[in-house]
Amino acid sequence: QVQLVESGGGLVQPGGSLRLSCAASGFTFSSFGMGWYRQSAGKGRELVADISANGWRTSNADSVVGRFTISRDNDKDMLYLQMNSLIPEDTAVYYCNAHCGSTNYWGQGTQVTVSS
Repeated sequence: QVQLVESGGGLVQPGGSLRLSCAASGFTFSSFGMGWYRQSAGKGRELVADISANGWRTSNADSVVGRFTISRDNDKDMLYLQMNSLIPEDTAVYYCNAHCGSTNYWGQGTQVTVSS
């Protein structure tokens, strides 16, 4: 069955870094665009970064430009999010998403907390 399993979240101080990973299985990873979303308490889920199926095109939310980098490894069926210069406003549950046409798959999420 389809699985997206996020890892790498945790507690980090402001200014610190984290690298999130998403392990995909059960579908043709290299045919799907991939994205990272986040949802903080009391807010809706927002797109953080997206990457095309072949990895050639990426886009970032304005709030993370210059700080976060999305990447993928189609040989390993892995998605990554490198997060630098973290601020408290980045605190949220981060979700991995796979999308192709009308098909969407979601991971269970990983908590990122930025606090001193």
